[in-house]
Amino acid sequence: MIDVGRHIQLGDDEVQVRAVRASGPGGQNVNKTSSAIELRFDVRNSPSLPERVKSRLEHLAGGRLTQEGVLVLFAQEHRSQEMNRQAAMDRLVALIRKAAEPLPPPRKKTRPTRAARQRRLEAKARRGGVKALRGRVGPED
Repeated sequence: MIDVGRHIQLGDDEVQVRAVRASGPGGQNVNKTSSAIELRFDVRNSPSLPERVKSRLEHLAGGRLTQEGVLVLFAQEHRSQEMNRQAAMDRLVALIRKAAEPLPPPRKKTRPTRAARQRRLEAKARRGGVKALRGRVGPED
């Protein structure tokens, strides 16, 4: 079991981890080892996640989510396969934790007070007066 927190635990069978070859620099080692990790998690069919968390996770995943609702994370920042596996797992847990956070309450629209509008207009007039004094010096001066 993978403990995510907030009463959410994922089963080990819900996450598929596959070792693949990493791209980029690395010399001969990168050509012969599969140190990168591709982690797949089926968001839509997960029995461990509440519907609210699933929909939020799909929104947060963005382009990492396939059309079938599978979240694909790719980790290749470390040389070791085990460290990449841990990095991918940490990213998945962080993403699910973020999706499980409650949404902030919606913002209530407010209008500026009459005094605030008056202060704003006075400040604009003062600023305009200062800028008017910056004009070119004419021939009569």
